[in-house]
Amino acid sequence: MKIAIDSYCFHRYFGEVYDNQEKPGKTMTYEDFLSLCVKLKVDGVSMETCFFESTDESYLKKLKEVIDQGNLEVVVAWGHPNGLEGGKNTDALEDMKKYYRVCEILGAKVLRVVGSSLAFRNDPHEPQIKALVKLFSDPAKEAGDRGIRLAMENHFDFTVDEIGEIIRKIDSDYFGITFDTGNALRIGDDPVTFAKYLGKYVFATHTKDVKPLYGGNPKDWYYFACVPVGDGVVNIPGIVKELGMMGYKGLYAIETDYLHPDYKDEFSTVKKSVAYLKSVRKSL
Repeated sequence: MKIAIDSYCFHRYFGEVYDNQEKPGKTMTYEDFLSLCVKLKVDGVSMETCFFESTDESYLKKLKEVIDQGNLEVVVAWGHPNGLEGGKNTDALEDMKKYYRVCEILGAKVLRVVGSSLAFRNDPHEPQIKALVKLFSDPAKEAGDRGIRLAMENHFDFTVDEIGEIIRKIDSDYFGITFDTGNALRIGDDPVTFAKYLGKYVFATHTKDVKPLYGGNPKDWYYFACVPVGDGVVNIPGIVKELGMMGYKGLYAIETDYLHPDYKDEFSTVKKSVAYLKSVRKSL
């Protein structure tokens, strides 16, 4: 069980602040983030491409030095916020392919990709599924030729059955899933059932725990707000058990997006999440 942190935990510090959030009093660079991960002695990182200051080789090689210092396994995460927009944005596909080289420089064997998103959740799903199967099929082959696996996130867009349909129609050893445990619950799926049903296709995770906002509106995407892993309603040990039975060897990358108001600080939330996952690992 390899414990990791996704850089999106600190999106406010990278400059992305939601309308209903406060700006933090400081900023963060990727070197800061990676140094924190080394300090917390985790096994890996998931690096959101939207926060890269550059994709120049010299910049990426500096990041690789810190990655090597911490002996960190890397997932490169492309597609925030809307990816291919349910198959409507074919130009985004070319941008995605640029990150094959980034993966190679950083030593990443998995590229998280986004097919759709919350923004298109209420659009008809069948046309999106058909378009995404077509758009991802050739890139999966191209990525595979470079030793990279594409992992489409359940991005609060498709149900477990729909994700399974996409994966099976593409039918490639190099196309699978970034399993976001919190997003599964948000769209009405049981995360443990998701892991049991599609675990063999999971290449990466966003290990996200959530709990409802007291007095909140269930129609709001952030109604199930993020909490430290282990403090919420997601059955993390059950997910770890099911993925383990499926042979999953990838990262359990802690991720938060909208932090529950009971928890004000992303840094302490991440630190507590790391400690909890280490306790789960110890119990295996």
